[in-house]
Amino acid sequence: MSELAPPRLHALGDAALLCELPAPAQLAVQQRIWALAAEAVQWPGVGEALPGMNNLTLMFDPAVVEADALGERVLAAWPKLKAGAVAGREVQIPVVYGGDEGPDLEVVAAHTGLTPEEVVRRHCAGEYVVYLIGFLPGFAFMGGLPPELATPRRAEPRTAVPARSVGIGGEQTGIYPRSSPGGWNLIGRTPLEMFDPHAKQPTLLRHGDRVRFVAESVKT
Repeated sequence: MSELAPPRLHALGDAALLCELPAPAQLAVQQRIWALAAEAVQWPGVGEALPGMNNLTLMFDPAVVEADALGERVLAAWPKLKAGAVAGREVQIPVVYGGDEGPDLEVVAAHTGLTPEEVVRRHCAGEYVVYLIGFLPGFAFMGGLPPELATPRRAEPRTAVPARSVGIGGEQTGIYPRSSPGGWNLIGRTPLEMFDPHAKQPTLLRHGDRVRFVAESVKT
């Protein structure tokens, strides 16, 4: 896998190193980031590895390892890493598309030139992988959206998106775990709780999970 370009390194203060890869997000790159995170937490001085979308932040103790030495170790390890898949689960997400649950389904259909029913069919046909959990607790950023469904985010974000709303933002799809402001195009809603702070595993989805959307109904 040495054909992948090495990450760009940036200091974040005195005790954090950002390892950044160029866009667009790709599964092979994200898998390599996960592999680097798993290896780096075993290095002396590294306290935490925080995978992001196309990036990894390493929190380290500068009294144990210098930033330059850590960066050199990252660059030396990168071409040797195996971008193996995380042993994620297969998760089905039931969705009611359109209507009040998906007020932007018609917007996505108009942008893509497809009928609302075809947007739903293709959205459900996608094979998605959770790249990371971020933005909100339990919010899963997923790769795998069919490229023909890519739709720019709303020019004017909503002040309150209902919890469990399924949306499309650019080249990604995701589910809002709780009510929050947001600019993604809302195409449906799931009855599943995405985040329960009292549960042993608070987030329904985890990075590496493979997700399938299943249409319970389509309202047009």
